[in-house]
Amino acid sequence: MKNSEKKHSLIEVWDTYPGVRNASREILNTPSIERIIGEMFAVGEFYYYLLNLTNSTLSHHHENILKLHGLKEYPKNLKEVLDLTHPDDIPFVIKAEKTVIEKMAEIGFENQLYLKLSYCFRMKTANGNYEMFHHQAILTMEDETGQPIQAINIHTNINHITKENPYTVLVTGISPRNDFHQIKLCNFSQSTNFFENLTKRETEVLSFILKGFSASEIAKALILSEHTVRSHRKNILRKTNSKNSKELLKKAFEWGLL
Repeated sequence: MKNSEKKHSLIEVWDTYPGVRNASREILNTPSIERIIGEMFAVGEFYYYLLNLTNSTLSHHHENILKLHGLKEYPKNLKEVLDLTHPDDIPFVIKAEKTVIEKMAEIGFENQLYLKLSYCFRMKTANGNYEMFHHQAILTMEDETGQPIQAINIHTNINHITKENPYTVLVTGISPRNDFHQIKLCNFSQSTNFFENLTKRETEVLSFILKGFSASEIAKALILSEHTVRSHRKNILRKTNSKNSKELLKKAFEWGLL
């Protein structure tokens, strides 16, 4: 193992992804930064960093990582970030990563640059407490054989919205794909999934609402009338027993829709 690499709990999981840790391959296929930023969902203080999947080293950190976690210097390896995770949440994180690989295999690894994964877990903050964070990851580079070698990770503090972990993994498509796969890890949670009450069309509308799209923008994207979009929004609020979009957002996190 290289000196720059430290052993961490996800290495064995990632090693099940064929060739992911072969550092000698050429870097190809860089997605546009506009596409990546456009898929970020942040409703609180957040930070990001680039993760080299071949040796778990980190670079290009957003400065908020220092403030949010009370760090004196930027972490150089993923292990330093994982060490901030609540010990009780580590088994869930490991299971979540395994679930993501299984789902990507089902979808097809040739689509990996157009998929985003997300789930929640607790992290230690500057005040010494563990608070709920929303984790998003998007693969940004692959080698000439199609193996992923770089990703951007985005962590958003959502403790002000909810302290409940839905124990759900979400794999969603990035334009032009429209995948939406919600996997509840039942071994960790016994909560009811009210998401099942929504129709497929309501789920599509909801995904745009939660990204901040207006009724006219949703109508254009889904080729619907604005009246139809507003009707779907009204039904979504009713079925989820939400008074407004703010309450809907809170429940979306708690039910693992983000």
